Amino acid sequence: MKAIAMTLGLMGVLLVGCSENNRAANSRKPAVTQPSKNQAASSEDATNTERNARDRDGANPTADDQSENKQDIDIAAKVRRAVVGDKSLSTNAHNVKIITNEGTVTLRGPVDSEEEKEAIVAMAKEAAGEDHVVDELEVKSNR
Repeated sequence: MKAIAMTLGLMGVLLVGCSENNRAANSRKPAVTQPSKNQAASSEDATNTERNARDRDGANPTADDQSENKQDIDIAAKVRRAVVGDKSLSTNAHNVKIITNEGTVTLRGPVDSEEEKEAIVAMAKEAAGEDHVVDELEVKSNR
């Protein structure tokens, strides 16, 4: 009788332990899966891969060309605050490259409309002066 009681007791402990392990396993977050080929292609477009490769050629200013001069940093920050603070602009517009070197602001990247482009250029001219803005913004074409 003692042997049966001990066996049943051990089985109960094992069942409770297994039940708790299953509950813990089920509460874990699911594993992250790799995107499908279609998802990968669309996310690749979103990263501006072609544009970034073009920028590495050295002919166009990049973020690495931003001056460490306090005046240039202040101008770039002023333009960035104005751009990000304008909630009517798209995410693309909020993420344009703003590079200031020797008092000249270069604006690069895609925006969603001609109106956004004009608004950002006006913000840069306000911060740097009318003749100190290089506009290299691109209006995205609707596909």
